[in-house]
Formats: sequence, C-alpha cells, structure tokens
Amino acid sequence: MAGVSDTLLSEHTGGLRLAVRVKPRASKSRVLGVRHGALEVAIAAPPVDGEANKELVKTVAHWFELSKTRVRVTGGMTSKNKLLALEGLSFSAAQDRLSKLGERT
Repeated sequence: MAGVSDTLLSEHTGGLRLAVRVKPRASKSRVLGVRHGALEVAIAAPPVDGEANKELVKTVAHWFELSKTRVRVTGGMTSKNKLLALEGLSFSAAQDRLSKLGERT
C-alpha cells in the first residue's frame, strides 16, 4: 500500500475521520488490517445494546495509543461500516501507523 486512501483517513475540523469495517463476535478484539478502503477491526462483543461500538472505541484507541475519550463513532452506529472521529492524532502519524498494516486481499 503506497499511501493511505482518502476514503480510509481524512482530516476534519478538530481531528481525523477514519473509515472502519467491524467484524463482531470475534474470539479476540484486534485490528486486522486495511481492506477495501476501511480499517478492518475484529470485535469480541456482540452487536447488542452498543457493546460492539464500545469495544470498537476501546480497541481503536488502544491501537492508535489514544485515550478512549479521543475516539468516537460518528457514523454507522448500527452498521458494520462505521466512521470514527479521532482527536489528538496528527494525519501523518495516523497515516504512518496505517501504512504499516498493508492492504488485505
């Protein structure tokens, strides 16, 4: 992956926007890689009562080394395709972290 796709990561007022594809009910919560223009994240929580969204925020915050309060779900609350807001992280730092994952096929 030469660069990070504009659909995956973009700058917005107050921070960054990150496209995410969630895989709920996994055995372990973890970042899997980049696939089809989104960060693929396995979540060890069922998509019930917002539990998967809470676990997603926790997992992404930990992976980017951010506080959980700096990560919010801003789109796709009930969908597997979500949009996250990241605060306190530069575009270049996020881009560097994502580029190390590579594209999954």
